[in-house]
Amino acid sequence: MKNIAVIGAGTMGNGIAHTFAQSGFKVNLIDISEASLERGLTTISRNLDRMVDKEKISESDKKATLENITTYTNTVDGVKNTDLVVEAATENVDLKLKIFKQLDEACGKATILATNTSSISITQIAAATSRPEKVIGMHFMNPVPIMKLVEIIRGYNTSDDVTNTIMELSKTLGKVPTEVNDYPGFVANRILMPMINESIETLYNGVAGVEEIDTVMKLGMAHPMGPLQLADFIGLDVCLSILNVMYDGFKNPKYAPCPLLVNMVQAGKLGVKSGEGFYDYSESRKAEKVSKQFSK
Repeated sequence: MKNIAVIGAGTMGNGIAHTFAQSGFKVNLIDISEASLERGLTTISRNLDRMVDKEKISESDKKATLENITTYTNTVDGVKNTDLVVEAATENVDLKLKIFKQLDEACGKATILATNTSSISITQIAAATSRPEKVIGMHFMNPVPIMKLVEIIRGYNTSDDVTNTIMELSKTLGKVPTEVNDYPGFVANRILMPMINESIETLYNGVAGVEEIDTVMKLGMAHPMGPLQLADFIGLDVCLSILNVMYDGFKNPKYAPCPLLVNMVQAGKLGVKSGEGFYDYSESRKAEKVSKQFSK
């Protein structure tokens, strides 16, 4: 397996492309927006510069990594002669089904189709194709070049051969693949999102403030980042989308999103990406200043 295509040049897509390219794979990075591709390449270059500064890689490693990436705005052209396609588009089921139907028609019969979805059913996505045995979940963690975990999610029809291939491939990227079964939220978000949602409920009910909640979880539970800060980092819209998927999938009220989260997303307060969530990022991308809405 040498030729990889990545669909989507956003935060996860450019991170996945970076990781494959740095490991010596030829990567076609695909996005319908030329501006998104330019931003993605800029992000990759900036992240490589940080690695050079920390002496984790050399300038020649950076050059080779960037040379391994080719950009495309046309999906059909970008997926030609690829061994694996990793979809990292927006967490929207209708969009993913549309993309996988297109990929199934455009890719060679031997091509494995993977999705970086963080919650949507692999089985449902695979059903949009004529090759459900070759569809699998590769849920990378953010930031992709740094985080070791990859959740490998088998759909109902995913073959053993495809699962084993993707598990071994993930190891060549320096990752730790962990196989899980196909249920809403998988493992990572099935555990993480209720914690984040309960943290928002705790704030909503006036039990404690933003900083206090995050401090308790960082110092009391040894979490490197508080749950409200983490929610801002992930994106409150993404958190809401995942909770809705789990609520729809399980029909269990414990997964129902907190009204405060719903209101914040509707108001466009999405966290780091919008400049404000539970914290104010207008002056720094670090969670150093609580949003005015929640400050005492």
